[in-house]
Amino acid sequence: MANGRSAAGVQVPDSKLAGEATQLVRDRTNDLIYDHSRRVYFFGSLQGRHRDLSFDPELLYIAAMFHDLGLGEPFHHSGRRFEVDSADEARRFLQARNVPEDSIRRVWTAIALHTTPGIPQHMEPEVALVTAGVETDVLGIGYHALSPEERSAVVALHPRPDFKRRILQAFTEGVRPKPETTFGNVKADVLAHYVPGFERGDFVRTILDSPWPE
Repeated sequence: MANGRSAAGVQVPDSKLAGEATQLVRDRTNDLIYDHSRRVYFFGSLQGRHRDLSFDPELLYIAAMFHDLGLGEPFHHSGRRFEVDSADEARRFLQARNVPEDSIRRVWTAIALHTTPGIPQHMEPEVALVTAGVETDVLGIGYHALSPEERSAVVALHPRPDFKRRILQAFTEGVRPKPETTFGNVKADVLAHYVPGFERGDFVRTILDSPWPE
């Protein structure tokens, strides 16, 4: 069953902080990013339930809602990875509301690492579960760990029409103006597919061509 605040037994936190985060992201993003961000929260929560992880729903929700904010046009020429821009926006939002620093650190880390495989699952549950939610929604990792009923309930609340093509387009638009930020991370694959003439950074050449003589 799904309604405006819950799906598959997962409830959106009913707090002033969560409400303000929802409104900010709703105002500053399109339906694609908004619905995706909400699904990340629901899928991350469900993956946490299945993994028997104890987590703070409010922190997970804030991190999920802000995680792709840095793809937006205001950040296209920041020179930073979009994940860092997203994390910094979440930190500013939380600091302005006097949230404890440890909580802010968890949210920042969860967002900053959400496209860095192999590390988040070894960190705090909120960090691990933002990545788990993203991986479920974007890559299908953990898809079968959720029941068809759970998946259907979340998608009924936040549909994903033509999602694969549209999210790849959003990634392309978000990082095309700063291709140097894709070095060593998964977004280089996006530009290699969709931006003619893009040349990805080469880690081996970077070492061999460094100014060190040997």
